[in-house]
Amino acid sequence: MLGLSLKLPVWQAPMAGVTTPELVAAVSNAGGLGNIGAGYLSGEQTEAFIREVKRLTDASFGINLFVPENPAADIEKVEKAKKRLAPYRKELGMEADRSNSVASASAYPEQLAVVLKEKVPVCSFTFGLPEADVVEQLKANQTLVIGTATTVEEAAAVEQLGMDAVVVQGSEAGGHRGSFQEPESLIGLMSLLPQAVQEVSIPVIAAGGIMNGQGVAAALCLGAAAVQMGTAFLVTKESGAHPLHKEAILTADETAAMLTKAFSGKSARGIANRFLMEMKDMENDLPPYPVQNALTSGIRKQAGKLKNREFLSLWCGQSPRLSRHQTVAELMEMLDREVKKAFQSGRERIKG
Repeated sequence: MLGLSLKLPVWQAPMAGVTTPELVAAVSNAGGLGNIGAGYLSGEQTEAFIREVKRLTDASFGINLFVPENPAADIEKVEKAKKRLAPYRKELGMEADRSNSVASASAYPEQLAVVLKEKVPVCSFTFGLPEADVVEQLKANQTLVIGTATTVEEAAAVEQLGMDAVVVQGSEAGGHRGSFQEPESLIGLMSLLPQAVQEVSIPVIAAGGIMNGQGVAAALCLGAAAVQMGTAFLVTKESGAHPLHKEAILTADETAAMLTKAFSGKSARGIANRFLMEMKDMENDLPPYPVQNALTSGIRKQAGKLKNREFLSLWCGQSPRLSRHQTVAELMEMLDREVKKAFQSGRERIKG
């Protein structure tokens, strides 16, 4: 598919802040497509990450960039959010937030230059559409260009821009929603996937709640060219997620994950904790992403240092019961067996 010659049509979701070179390379070495989550990296960090992945694997891999969002600053909302966050900072032993600028400039231009320079095989985009000339430059550089969509209309916009494929993200997915059109919709993958496949001619990659081979097989039967899995890889040994984050997923059930804007100002699905529940009543008054994300960044980092899960962003999809703490190689082997078994069982049922 797409000339990638994968052993298994499984892509590791590019989880910003969680992916490590070891995770990306391990997925690619096992016959899937590892993806760098570069959303929070600088240009220099992006280049170093890519080169380390290249050192660890000769197989194809991808990188994901956040399309910059520059919302108008609402000083009143920012100050209100700071006031609401102040008690949490104090509880965690942090100083008051006296910063004037809360959102740093995006490294997007520098990252694009690095992707072109390093000739990364696959480049995907989230939170919007890249400029048409960016798509043209990447394709001319022999890089496959992938968009992210949460509705059929968004998928069609990705195709119209000339991108090579689209990841359709169902509402079951963990982490941030990849929406870029308003109003935001919450369409389940099993509904969204066949509709997107029907409407666009480019390959569709299914994402959202898929954790095992049966889920992979189901998505393929509904027309997906491949699947993208996040939570399943987040709990692997090679993942850079905080140990408390992994533990929270491995011990959660399907009722634990909820949508929230508390941490970043953008809808994301994660396991409920004290911070999410106490901030719930303020979600509509928060400054948008990336402002709110910057305001809570220090809180999340400090919580990690103190091993306090009540203030961590515990991103997780809707199928945590299916999570397993294992190596990437073990996960990929399990998926391969389960996919084959699922298709064999299906053939036997049809025969009666």
